[in-house]
Amino acid sequence: MVSQKDLSSENRSYWTGRAPGYSEVNRQELSTQQRQKWSGCLREEIERRFPGIPMQDLRVLDVGTGPGFFAILLSQMGCSVTAVDMTPAMLDEARKNAGELADSIRFLEMDAQTLEFPDDSFDLVVSRNLTWDLPDPAKAYVEWARVLAPGGMMLIFDANWYAYLFDEKAREAYERDRINSAGSGIGDQNVGENFDVMEDIAKQLPLSGVHRPQWDIAQLVSCGLTAEADENVWQRVWSDEEKINFASTPLFLVRAYR
Repeated sequence: MVSQKDLSSENRSYWTGRAPGYSEVNRQELSTQQRQKWSGCLREEIERRFPGIPMQDLRVLDVGTGPGFFAILLSQMGCSVTAVDMTPAMLDEARKNAGELADSIRFLEMDAQTLEFPDDSFDLVVSRNLTWDLPDPAKAYVEWARVLAPGGMMLIFDANWYAYLFDEKAREAYERDRINSAGSGIGDQNVGENFDVMEDIAKQLPLSGVHRPQWDIAQLVSCGLTAEADENVWQRVWSDEEKINFASTPLFLVRAYR
């Protein structure tokens, strides 16, 4: 069994190699209607939780920022944004993608499972496609809850990305996605970029074979938070291409409140 330390090292190496390609995906999102879809979703969630509070008064932590997509959108809204990632190459891409906003975003190299912030540091904690990739997601949620201020909110966007490695029905659905993607004439976002390496890593990650978001809700409640899931958020934020590519692994949103 690979240790969490070794698994984290494998992960960092993989995402270092993926940084340029993943950054290109984010740049495409920032240049299309995906920018408006995601901005609208985030703004709606924030305004529902913090009615009447100016965006500039909100302290936001973007955990696992990658190439900076959420950090950029939230900074544009006026929020005070801190963005962390364990991969320096991803942070380099995030700074480049942020452009003039880079100086207003605090980018820090940091492990999402061991945050170096005092308790109650942030009003909002956000992440996208991160929790599935953590060697110790339960520890991460304890940390995120710790730095969340009273009255604060978490927005966790994720999916059961590698369930097909452990479940035959999920495998069949995943293969149908590949056929439908090819038949639709769109690029298949599940090929290339050493995805076989990521599959090997995913086989060792604790959440790949776990049914979510039920796991997330139970874990966050154990951290003293109130939690709920929106399993249809993919309809609000995904492009038509994503809906075909990832039909078997729909994006969900977990909201958690302190």
